[in-house]
Amino acid sequence: MSKQRNRREALIYHAKPIPGKIKVVPTKPYTTQRDLALAYSPGVAEPCLEIEKDKNNAYKYTAKGNLVAVISNGTAVLGLGNIGPEASKPVMEGKGLLFKIFADIDVFDIEVDTENVEEFIQTVKNIAPTFGGINLEDIKAPEAFEIERRLKEELDIPVMHDDQHGTAIISAAALLNALELTGRKIEEARIVVSGAGAAAVSCTRLYKAFGASAENIVMLDSKGVIRKDRENLTKEKLEFASDRKIDTLTEAMVGADVFVGLSIADIVDPKMLLSMAKNPIVFAMANPNPEIGYDLACRTREDVVMATGRSDHPNQVNNVLGFPFIFRGALDVRATKINEAMKMAAVKALADLTKEPVPEQVNIAYGKTRLAFGKDYIIPKPFDPRLISEIPPAVAKAAIESGVAREPIEDWDRYREELLQRSGSDNKIVRLLHDRARRNPKRIVFAEAEHLDVLKAAQISYDEGIAIPILLGRKEIINELKKELEFDADIEIIDPKLDEAQEKRELYAKTYFEKRQRNGVGMYGALRKMRERTYYGSMMVVVGDADGMVTGYSRAYPSVVKPIFEIIGRAANVKRVSTVHIMDTKRGPMFLADTSINIDPNAEELAEITQMTANVATTFGFTPVIAMLSYANFGSSVNPKAKKVKEAVSMLHQSNPDLIVDGEIQTDFALNKELLESKFPFSKLAGKKVNTLIFPNLESANITYKLLKELNGADSIGPIVVGLKKAVHIVQLGASVDEIVNMTAVTVIDAQEREKRKQAKQVE
Repeated sequence: MSKQRNRREALIYHAKPIPGKIKVVPTKPYTTQRDLALAYSPGVAEPCLEIEKDKNNAYKYTAKGNLVAVISNGTAVLGLGNIGPEASKPVMEGKGLLFKIFADIDVFDIEVDTENVEEFIQTVKNIAPTFGGINLEDIKAPEAFEIERRLKEELDIPVMHDDQHGTAIISAAALLNALELTGRKIEEARIVVSGAGAAAVSCTRLYKAFGASAENIVMLDSKGVIRKDRENLTKEKLEFASDRKIDTLTEAMVGADVFVGLSIADIVDPKMLLSMAKNPIVFAMANPNPEIGYDLACRTREDVVMATGRSDHPNQVNNVLGFPFIFRGALDVRATKINEAMKMAAVKALADLTKEPVPEQVNIAYGKTRLAFGKDYIIPKPFDPRLISEIPPAVAKAAIESGVAREPIEDWDRYREELLQRSGSDNKIVRLLHDRARRNPKRIVFAEAEHLDVLKAAQISYDEGIAIPILLGRKEIINELKKELEFDADIEIIDPKLDEAQEKRELYAKTYFEKRQRNGVGMYGALRKMRERTYYGSMMVVVGDADGMVTGYSRAYPSVVKPIFEIIGRAANVKRVSTVHIMDTKRGPMFLADTSINIDPNAEELAEITQMTANVATTFGFTPVIAMLSYANFGSSVNPKAKKVKEAVSMLHQSNPDLIVDGEIQTDFALNKELLESKFPFSKLAGKKVNTLIFPNLESANITYKLLKELNGADSIGPIVVGLKKAVHIVQLGASVDEIVNMTAVTVIDAQEREKRKQAKQVE
């Protein structure tokens, strides 16, 4: 992607459709005059009076308890430096977005126009009553140390400077695990720290809290080793000054067990790495480029245990593993501060979580057969769904035990359940799909590439490494659109109607004729069909010239399905092809079927649709919990429409007793766990969170998914076609660019899975 285009897209992303990345959403009804009278005057006076009696009632009657301020003065923004408060606002909004999607914490971002420490502190103190916690961000050292220290002392709500403590907490967890893997004790480990800024100081302090010896630590700044005989050291640097008579990083690395990099790119060379002790631990966390490249380090030493700040290598030290969940735990017990005990609890919880069996959806997302504790997995992955239920409870317990909690938790099981409910409010499923597709991109045909939105989707898929596009359409139109989009990559473009495609047309037509000659297809007709893009693209997939195809943008679904059914056909042992929509709802991903093909399936067909939908959920790493929907509950109606659902459930219980499926059941009972348990405790769904809905007919499924999409703003991925021989998928007429990109990722994953199954059969 060109730098200019990347810049333009970043600016458009932040500007459209409305400026910024976060907004305020009402949490109470506001439709009637009564609602407004309760929300403001005169009803609002009552909670005001209650809070006047006891200011802690603010947690009961306002959003304070789930509201964090992300505050900066813009003096140390990412790698951009001192760019000022206004210019820092996009970063602070981004931090707010991460708080929300990972831990369901609301955020106001506050940009303070002062570099004076006293003024900054006073400003934060003056606005603190609004918030349940304060996240300091992108404030330069050494001022950041004083600001955080004073605010922690003078405020009675949690305050944390994430630039300092976020990296410290995550890297400390990784360090404990790396030391365990290499058979070392932290008290004996010789540690070199490159960098002396806020993050480096906080990291080293936390390592010492876990037992690292000051005598075994060497810290370096831009002038070299920080020694006690150096003049004009800040008190933070003096804290880590060494007695050793060495000056350079080269000298410090000799015999070192651990290197922690929080400095600049490429300052560690292979010779330095070779001079380290056996099984060296290297945390090269400079961003975007580490102190030594991951591949170079691994080539230089096979025994290295390596971590970086990058997502494209194992062991990413990513602050998002920490700050949302630490604040979540602190807020939930109304902690007065985030203390050392709470930070250490987060470290231990992260370290311990790494050693637990990894959920299948995490393995799938990262393209691994089985992630397991080892040199390439010493810290959890950011997409691990267990983070929300493990880190906040550990932090909350530490707050209670250390005496800084004002609202202790009594029922920990219920608390964990509440945390899991919070985790369903974001679109992790889309990120999981894209990440997984990126790990092994496939050749995907875009059958309608002369439409701007389709070409834009192909461009994004290419730029993001999701797929290798093959564009079908008129070359002159596609090339003009490519210029408009600044899509300058050398992508294969095929116009099936041109003479240059004749050889392939004839090959595809011959194959098609042989397949369909007993269904009224002649050779001449086959040749004519191959001038049509859906036919041509489907044949590319059949003969192996492409791995998959995405089509359907410009034509009605039935007209697109026909050629695909003719050419691709059903997979072995499949009687009915069907479709699944993944809806990204507030309760998490929901799998809905059949949304696009089968008008009124009978009981046997409904059972097959259910089993294939369950396979889709499993493919994407989810354990399917399936409700088979009806207007009736468990035999309350003898109407054939309800009885067929009941019969389908009975078939599934017999053929696959381990599958969590039940019905016939009404939608509200299926989705309301308390209601279901109270009325139908015998159900297989009782006590479980339903994530898959099977509808009795096409109209109910199609209407429902479109209602969810338009009224509730639920993102949709689909319709995913299941039961075909090849990875071919059809988007809805007029699908958005994002929907086409998401379907491209699904198509890539489908092709990946087919390749795996083929390889497994060959091994057998």
